[in-house]
Amino acid sequence: MAKPGQGARYRGSVHDFPNFDPSKDAEALYTAMKGFGSDKEAILDLITSRSNRQRQEIIQSYKSLYGKDLIADLKYELTGKFERLIVGLMRPLAYCDAKEIKDAISGIGTDEKCLIEILASRTNEQIHQLAAAYKDAYERDLEADVIGDTSGHFQKMLVVLLQGTREEDDVVSEDLVQQDVQDLYEAGELKWGTDEAQFIYILGNRSRQHLRLVFDEYLKTTGKPIEASIRGELSGDFEKLMLAVVKCIRSTPEYFAERLFKAMKGLGTRDNTLIRIMVSRSELDMLDIREIFRTKYEKSLYSMIKNDTSGEYKKALLKLCGGDDDAAGQFFPEAAQVAYQMWELSAVARVELRGTVRPASDFNPDADAKALRKAMKGLGTDQGTIIDIITHRSNTQRQQIRQTFKSHFGRDLMADLKSEISGDLARLILGLMMPPAHYDAKQLKKAMEGAGTDEKALIEILATRTNAEIRAINQAYKEDYHKSLEDALSSDTSGHFKRILVSLATGNREEGGEDRDQAREDAKVAAEILEIADTSGGDKTSLETRFMTILCTRSYQHLRRVFQEFVKMTNYDVEHTIKKEMSGDVRDAFVAIVQSVKNKPLFFADKLYKSMKGAGTDEKTLTRIMVSRSEIDLLNIRREFIEKYDKSLHQAIEGDTSGDFMKALLAVCGGED
Repeated sequence: MAKPGQGARYRGSVHDFPNFDPSKDAEALYTAMKGFGSDKEAILDLITSRSNRQRQEIIQSYKSLYGKDLIADLKYELTGKFERLIVGLMRPLAYCDAKEIKDAISGIGTDEKCLIEILASRTNEQIHQLAAAYKDAYERDLEADVIGDTSGHFQKMLVVLLQGTREEDDVVSEDLVQQDVQDLYEAGELKWGTDEAQFIYILGNRSRQHLRLVFDEYLKTTGKPIEASIRGELSGDFEKLMLAVVKCIRSTPEYFAERLFKAMKGLGTRDNTLIRIMVSRSELDMLDIREIFRTKYEKSLYSMIKNDTSGEYKKALLKLCGGDDDAAGQFFPEAAQVAYQMWELSAVARVELRGTVRPASDFNPDADAKALRKAMKGLGTDQGTIIDIITHRSNTQRQQIRQTFKSHFGRDLMADLKSEISGDLARLILGLMMPPAHYDAKQLKKAMEGAGTDEKALIEILATRTNAEIRAINQAYKEDYHKSLEDALSSDTSGHFKRILVSLATGNREEGGEDRDQAREDAKVAAEILEIADTSGGDKTSLETRFMTILCTRSYQHLRRVFQEFVKMTNYDVEHTIKKEMSGDVRDAFVAIVQSVKNKPLFFADKLYKSMKGAGTDEKTLTRIMVSRSEIDLLNIRREFIEKYDKSLHQAIEGDTSGDFMKALLAVCGGED
């Protein structure tokens, strides 16, 4: 078993078994596989409770006692995923990695994700051991085989990583950090085209400590995280590899927590990825992975494995996991540090928001009005033409088309569209034709009319719009429905939820910077109202009002600082704590505000994903977000979507909708990532 370095704590989940006797274990395994059938429970119990070093001794004892190869016998007796997992545990880590890479590059096609995961995450020593194990097991040169199966910049970076020569000195030169930041900036953002060689050299060779400082300085200098520049400048497998390297430099356990989550979320499980990570990290950093998993995904790794797998395979994975964790929201120091860094990143990033729908360069409202009239005249409707025109014009241009249509034909374009198209397509096209403030006003009105209230729609709109957008919505609501938005909200909601919505609907959020002293005071109020502060002062009603005022009126920049101070003060994350301590619509509203402050495009990416996952599609939410964000930040939402869910928004829409509704949504989506 790998032992921690001087002064370091062991963070694996599998330990040396006390009073270990390899001959006794070999006999137990032989008995478990003797006769008809095998005792799988006995096999998994024994193998998952021994360290890798002890398993190698068992293999030797088995051969000495029975003249047989234990791994060959296990392969014969076991099948499927369970066999792959158990056999993986029986190999030394370097040989396990070698087998994974051999499988990844054998046969037709290459498993690039496997290559990326292993080579981006291993230390110099692990890379050297891997190359030696590959040579020993297959009598082939690892580098030569990787070169033979890959190409381009992706291949070059893999070769650099295969050298295992990353600098390991923790003494960092500030001048070199600044030079690397400048070189990366000039190689990407400031260059026509990209100098990939600079990215490869710096990210492939500099020490982890050095690169962490480079990433921090890059963000301060450019206003962009290095990941955003990589996504903008690189592409394909090379982009994925470089992003994996950056993630592993920042936090290897966080990288693996994300890989595990993606392996199990949605329909189907990526068992090869799940097995590879659970085997390879069980004696390295599984406890850190578990903590960060719980922090990021609000559920324990144990519970996700339990719900996503079955049989002996599940039992063996759970043993490797090493235990279930406490309820979400409570942090170990490592996880709290990740949360703090996440807020720091959110606080200093200056992200350029970009929509997917832009003004048509050769815009001719007269020609568009005539083409739309022709598409709706006579028998049948040319929906393709309608979709093509409306999804490729900006909202301002659509308003000009409406006016021109009325001038030419004396007809209301909206009324004609309503009579010619129907269902989901009609909702989408008519939504695109409305000015944004009037569209939002209509969505709010629909959320409040009839039996029941669509609280989720109210929260989504009011918690995410800017002051200027809120003021425009108020004006549009009054104009269209002859009633103030505040009155409508007051008559349709109640209690604290009503007060939150009314406060958000005033559009009076501060727009200045942060006040550090005030941020500490605000964090203290949050800690007291969420009942995790050491002391509590003042009555609860007064604290609730102050907490609502903080979340609904402080500037985004200030709130980011408040949430950082909250983590420092309590060792908790504010979003998880709200989810744990509050309930109902009040909780949902506060969580939406926090998520919007943290990363608004990610908030909408989550909403879009949830609108399409599982059985059935929430077309109203899908349409509302696609329409309302199309000219604001839908391109950013697309990037967050593919980063979090490992598939593009384009693919999700294509897989979950159909017909002309799908065509129109894909046009608004603006491309495949």
